[in-house]
Amino acid sequence: MLKFSAPCIFGLEGLCANEFKFLGLKNVEAHNGKVTFEGDFSDMAKANINSRYAERIQILLAEFEAVSFEELFEGVKSVAWEDFIGVNDAFPVKGRCLSSKLMSVPDCQKIIKKAVVTRLSEKYMLPWLEESGPLHQIQFLIMNDKVSVMLDTSGAGLHKRGYRAESNEAPIKETLAAAMADLSRVRGNHFVVDPMCGSGTILIEAALKAMKIAPGINRYFAAEKWNCVPSDVWKEQREIAKANEKRDCDFRAEGYDI
Repeated sequence: MLKFSAPCIFGLEGLCANEFKFLGLKNVEAHNGKVTFEGDFSDMAKANINSRYAERIQILLAEFEAVSFEELFEGVKSVAWEDFIGVNDAFPVKGRCLSSKLMSVPDCQKIIKKAVVTRLSEKYMLPWLEESGPLHQIQFLIMNDKVSVMLDTSGAGLHKRGYRAESNEAPIKETLAAAMADLSRVRGNHFVVDPMCGSGTILIEAALKAMKIAPGINRYFAAEKWNCVPSDVWKEQREIAKANEKRDCDFRAEGYDI
């Protein structure tokens, strides 16, 4: 059983948590700016494909206290990275430090990278790791001296649905537009009008919700290229999402702008 973390826009934690519960995910908990849940790789694929409000889906690999670089190194090195990162896989590191003794992001990046390299070099018995394979983006957050270490499974943020070829100068984020549609109680027999629609994001998200079209059905995710994830989980979850669509409903939408 894996633990996952789904960052979201502040204020949308309740919507995101309810969405995950409706999807049948286990042990869903809302926190400030994120929602956590537990599951397997199939649940990971389900969340990526179906979530309207989360910004990305991350595997939460470790949480521990660290006030020194030595503690940070040992905490990261203790993670079973070999369960996810193959011998040739790429694993860049990025993250944030907030209100902690360890406040230098570049230094923390280097320590975390060194810890992962040390662990994998020992496991694969190699002095050098090529990092030419699929991307495994390592992310970290150090806040109040508590370290959270994660692997991003989404790649591009989940707000990037894949339908927007062009946008206006100030596009609304798709996840926020989806929340507006949800709070407006959009249903399959509704008529939605946006008199200042810009590039039409609110209308599109309303249509996706009304027709029960999964927002990530037409895009790909970073973890689809991981060798540790069975490829059939993505196919299965896409087929389930397709079967749930209600494209024959009476939903209508109109939008206009200068």
